[in-house]
Amino acid sequence: MNTDIEAIFLDHGSTLRFVVEDDEFASHARLELMTLVETTDSQEVFYAKLVEKWNAYRKWSIECMIEASEKELWTVHLLPDYPYERIAPLAGRLTRLWRNRDGRRIPPPDVIPVIKELDKRGYLLGIIANTITETEIPDWLEEEQLAQYFKAVVLSSILKIKKPNPEIYWEASRMIGVEPAHCVYVGDNPKRDVVGTRKAGFGMVILQISPEKLAKEPPAGENIPDHIIQRFSELLDIFPPRLSQANRAKSLS
Repeated sequence: MNTDIEAIFLDHGSTLRFVVEDDEFASHARLELMTLVETTDSQEVFYAKLVEKWNAYRKWSIECMIEASEKELWTVHLLPDYPYERIAPLAGRLTRLWRNRDGRRIPPPDVIPVIKELDKRGYLLGIIANTITETEIPDWLEEEQLAQYFKAVVLSSILKIKKPNPEIYWEASRMIGVEPAHCVYVGDNPKRDVVGTRKAGFGMVILQISPEKLAKEPPAGENIPDHIIQRFSELLDIFPPRLSQANRAKSLS
């Protein structure tokens, strides 16, 4: 067990919140998006075009490790043929609706209690996330009254770079004021999260993977993390209460 960990950084999607299918919710999001952009296409045609552009953007984004801002995403990559003056002011709302077309995002029951307990145990908490949205995660933290527990929230859509670029991890460690060697990252993607965390020099990397995914795609080679957990609450088994500074100095003397 690494007793030198001071800061725990968490991924967002598939770590803090998971997508739950909700056909009515998703359908409403798709229709509202079309209404906002004032498309004359049918839903089938509109989304076929949008998905094609989305896939092209994702390929470029992953290869370059760059994330566009919301405004750039919609005016340059996804809806370049629509009037800029109409689309640019709507970018934030369009991003939310685009994500909502998949369903609702909700935290498992153990997420909020564990966040509070890790804070109580003396760990600094942060978020490092690849995401196209600039406000959804901060808004969720405020809604759940969790913002006070996170000393750094680093989003690719704001920083303009994304995992596995080590700079996104370094920026997070700078913001929280802890050297990378004393930080841990908890993610869900072996290829992206393990490699990026190792390159950044973090002291530990943990993957949260479901039993089904683990059986189908077990991490291998350079993608093997220090720990694999299946439930968020298992973090409490890895991170005991930290020593106070006085007790820490005494234990080292």
